[in-house]
Amino acid sequence: MDSSDFADSGEFAPLADGLGDPAFGDPHDPGNRPARLAVGVIGTGRVGPALGAALQLAGHTVVAASGVSATSRRRADALLPGVRIVTPPQVMAAADLVLLTVPDDALADLVTGLAATGAVRPGQLLVHTSGAHGVGILEPATRAGALPLALHPAMTFTGTSVDLDRLAGCPFGVTAPEELRPVAEALVVEMGGEPEWVPEEVRPLYHTALAHGSNHLVTLVAQAMDLLRTAGVAEPGRLLGPLLGAALDNSLRSGDAALTGPVARGDAGTVRRHLAQLSTVSPDIPAAYRAMARATAQRALANGTIDDASAAALLDVLNEEKR
Repeated sequence: MDSSDFADSGEFAPLADGLGDPAFGDPHDPGNRPARLAVGVIGTGRVGPALGAALQLAGHTVVAASGVSATSRRRADALLPGVRIVTPPQVMAAADLVLLTVPDDALADLVTGLAATGAVRPGQLLVHTSGAHGVGILEPATRAGALPLALHPAMTFTGTSVDLDRLAGCPFGVTAPEELRPVAEALVVEMGGEPEWVPEEVRPLYHTALAHGSNHLVTLVAQAMDLLRTAGVAEPGRLLGPLLGAALDNSLRSGDAALTGPVARGDAGTVRRHLAQLSTVSPDIPAAYRAMARATAQRALANGTIDDASAAALLDVLNEEKR
């Protein structure tokens, strides 16, 4: 998406589709302005409609949304019934606060295009939900007078009404100019979330940490389920659920002190037998096991769970493949 996508979209005025008619309400007319913020959503994937619905429950009014695919339009219809589906510039023209809920890789071009075509109004709140970016990516719009906010909900979304319940207590990574911090945090609270301040310069590290913890956890669990199926377990999730739930809860509470198992005991013989088993059933899991066991042993040594001799024995086993 680039600025050419917006060049011929027109301004907010009486339009053929009726967006500018009195029933819709021109937000520039004080007589039609909602008592609270008029909200627009650009990108009706899984996140945008849910956050728009949450703001609507808080008393704001979602006045327009933009979505491309049939699936995204159906999602908008379900979570934001009656909201007009229009072009991005029309959303910008109709709203005091605009949610930019597009994929990370599309965000920069979207912002550049909106700014280049004059769609951004001075004083307009522009909110993106990307975890990977702070407010710097909104700079073209900021130069045009927009008020930039980065509000990242640290949860996965289904694109259904279930997400509204899950937003209760959900942490949001908040990045904004200092003078806008109260506004950003207030919006998060209105959506039911808990604001967590993330300075601009560490936003990439913040996102890396979340991706490393959540995305790689999915891979780890999927591998464990594959192994259990190979071992003849009909319902791996039923067996893993209590164990993984307890491990996650304990690690969140106690960090490295929650570690149990052969590495925590310095049991190099068991680790060797695990690797031998893995080599017979999977071409890719042994490498993942070695990497995680090596990192676990190093952390266990650093925090005093195992001594130098135990760590050396473990690392010797884990490095055997390379000899």
